[in-house]
Amino acid sequence: MGDNLQPYHIIPPVIKSGTVYSFTTSSGVNYEVRFGRKQNNILNATIVFEVTNEEYDGEEYSITNKGEVYRVMATIVAIVRKYKEEHPNINLFEYTGEQSEKEKSKNRNVRLALYNRYIRRVFDNKWAVENKENKVIIKKIKLG
Repeated sequence: MGDNLQPYHIIPPVIKSGTVYSFTTSSGVNYEVRFGRKQNNILNATIVFEVTNEEYDGEEYSITNKGEVYRVMATIVAIVRKYKEEHPNINLFEYTGEQSEKEKSKNRNVRLALYNRYIRRVFDNKWAVENKENKVIIKKIKLG
């Protein structure tokens, strides 16, 4: 269901090594996907995605009611895949289902379940996916 949707048009960072990607849905919802490096290990990256429209004011989960969620997830998958290709040395990615204080934990769990369903499209079996509290950690498995 909705699994073969084309991603929305992705606006990449201005410079190739940049860390902020963005896209806008058909109904005008603006998303930003940001990658951050952990200070204690630059080969570890965090992924943060959020709605930047002011009218949602932290209630970005409500956009799933617009029926765009599968195409949004396909776009996020495409962005993470692109970042991963351009930064092949990163050996750990981490993301959280928590975007704002206003959001209910019920929504966070639904969001994490949705992310987990899509994350395997980016990371093959050379990566281990682990859930820790409200975080998902994706680690490259050391072979040999």
